[in-house]
Amino acid sequence: MLESSQLTKPKSIPKRPEGSRPSTVRQIREFLARVPFNELLGIEFHRAHSDGVTIRCQLRDSLMNGAAVLHGGVTATLADVAVAVAIHHRFGGTRPITTVELKINYFRPVSEGTVYARATLLRVGGTLCVGRVDMTDDQERAIGVAIVTYIFLKGQHR
Repeated sequence: MLESSQLTKPKSIPKRPEGSRPSTVRQIREFLARVPFNELLGIEFHRAHSDGVTIRCQLRDSLMNGAAVLHGGVTATLADVAVAVAIHHRFGGTRPITTVELKINYFRPVSEGTVYARATLLRVGGTLCVGRVDMTDDQERAIGVAIVTYIFLKGQHR
């Protein structure tokens, strides 16, 4: 039986492939800007960590649902983008990727402030990469958690 501490943190940070360098802050910001949808939502880079990244999104009226809280699709997009940025940072932008699965649990609605998405890479394999995203509000309250799986593309996308 796994203990809760084993479920929340990877046992070790997966090793970076030989010869790859992490992305710089400038490269991460350029990566985010290449996807117009990221800019439409106002997704920004917040900081890099040894095992991932944190991105953020300032809430505004156009991102709210009919109940005047952040639309779940915005939160799901933040989770998806956070893992993509973590992979980009990890491999220096050298590995083309696409999402194959995203599972999200929402804990609490948010109606103002900023949402932060902290991505950690749990497993980096030869074909797939799995990341965990912890989402918080301005008061560092948990608003959701996601598991996102990406596949490394090998030219078949062209």
